[in-house]
Amino acid sequence: MRKYLGLLAAVSIALILAIVGTTPPSPRDETAPQTDFSAARAMVDVRQVAAAPHVTGSAENARVRAYLVERLRALGLDTGTTASPLGEQGAARLRQWRGDEMAAPPVENIFARLGGSDPSLPAVLLMAHYDSVWGSAGASDDAAGVAAILEIVRAVKAKGALPRDLLVLFTDAEELGLEGAKYFFANNSNRRRVGAIINLEARGGGGRTTLFQTSAQNGEAMRLYHRAVDRPGASSLAAFVYSVLPNDTDLTPALSGDYTAYNFAFIGRPGLYHSPDATPENLDQGALQDMGAQGLDLTWALLSAETLPGKAADLTFFDMFGLFLISYPAWAGWLLIAAAALLVIDQIRAAETRKTMARGSAATLLVILLGAGLLYLFNLLSGADGAINYYDRLAATTRLEVQALLICAAMLVLALAWLGGQRASLIGIILAIVVQLFAPTAAYIIVIPLLLGGLAAVAKRRVGGGGGIALAVLFAAISLGFLFQNSHALMQGVGPAMPMVAALLAALALPPLTILAPPVSGRAGNIIAAFLLIAALALALWVRLDPVAETVAVYSEFRMPR
Repeated sequence: MRKYLGLLAAVSIALILAIVGTTPPSPRDETAPQTDFSAARAMVDVRQVAAAPHVTGSAENARVRAYLVERLRALGLDTGTTASPLGEQGAARLRQWRGDEMAAPPVENIFARLGGSDPSLPAVLLMAHYDSVWGSAGASDDAAGVAAILEIVRAVKAKGALPRDLLVLFTDAEELGLEGAKYFFANNSNRRRVGAIINLEARGGGGRTTLFQTSAQNGEAMRLYHRAVDRPGASSLAAFVYSVLPNDTDLTPALSGDYTAYNFAFIGRPGLYHSPDATPENLDQGALQDMGAQGLDLTWALLSAETLPGKAADLTFFDMFGLFLISYPAWAGWLLIAAAALLVIDQIRAAETRKTMARGSAATLLVILLGAGLLYLFNLLSGADGAINYYDRLAATTRLEVQALLICAAMLVLALAWLGGQRASLIGIILAIVVQLFAPTAAYIIVIPLLLGGLAAVAKRRVGGGGGIALAVLFAAISLGFLFQNSHALMQGVGPAMPMVAALLAALALPPLTILAPPVSGRAGNIIAAFLLIAALALALWVRLDPVAETVAVYSEFRMPR
């Protein structure tokens, strides 16, 4: 048993770190200081806004609008509404939801201003949409964002005089094609007063809130975020992934302007996206606290800044387990790759034979190629091989994530049993170089584990003894925890459609596992891998044969385009 202690310690610490990094903070109650964000105070507004579905043009939408206007005025903001026509695409979607040919209603935005000491300075705009989809109360999407903004405004007022204006925009018809935001940023004269924008969104019902998109050339913007936010949740990898997916939020129409912009969302509990079960009772109040706390920190920093952030070269950024943010210029990724390469070269020099190096590279390729192939195949077996209900697949995300974990674990066991794991492989460095060339702000997902794995190997070999083992366990735990945290985020984001990405992250787990894992016989490895794959197959069949989830959007039977 003693030979497994190092491995068990590293995996246990890694799981703890990953849980810390993926768990939102505890919600603050009504007794929280007036200058702090309180999810309990914000929930009062969530319950009002998300009392029932409130689609653009509906009586419930009008009730919510009247409530929000009253709330903003009670907070001391100059508040008004503007009406604009609903476009044909949005009107067609609304008619399909309703099942009738009623005339398209107007789109009615809510705009408010809290004056600062110098109104000539560019203002800070907080933005969220107050409409919902058909059949969903929209507690998370986007009553949570609306309520968070109201609580942020209250807390900002409690902090004292504002150096610059704070603006609030609650858009209508976001769910019908960003209609309210498009009109504001194309036609409303108040757009010229805006210097910085914070947009709050959700795709799910909980989990950590992540800064997943910024305006272009975000160097100064991210440095301010880095200084301001107490418990960060941010990822330039998420920003890259989002940029290549066909998704939009209300921030999209603003990004063509010269604004400093930040986009936040939580995507946990994905089965609640546009769901009839997206009610206030089912909203993760920790996610609301996370969104509001980050939003308040950033809002106050922007309001207090002598000048708002300008344009500067993009940064690579990511949070380490939600405890602190790491950010650096994208070009510095080449320096980190060079450092990781030196560590790999050190391992190559210590390798006994070229055969060892070849086996290490083969192990890496086995996990990536065979793992990706099996992930793709099992995803098809789980029901992704024909017409699918998008929301039903989201509801199965947790099971699909466990399925991917079982497949990746099987590949790692086979790599350790057949090829002795990864020793002195340059495959990871080659992959890091490729990603650094084409997506430099996303390359950290490969470089950081390579660095930590290399440090674990050096510590065990060069320090030696109990101290070397302890350092190796520490570096391995951080590396594995980092991979667990980011794998979870990626699987929630793209797992139901593209689980193959998990194979690459699994291969990056080979260096620390090889350092700490005792030898695995071929027979034992085959048995363990077979058991894991059978369990993954059972999960795939469970998802495939399960009835459509009760949480799916009620309009999804119409197969509306997203």
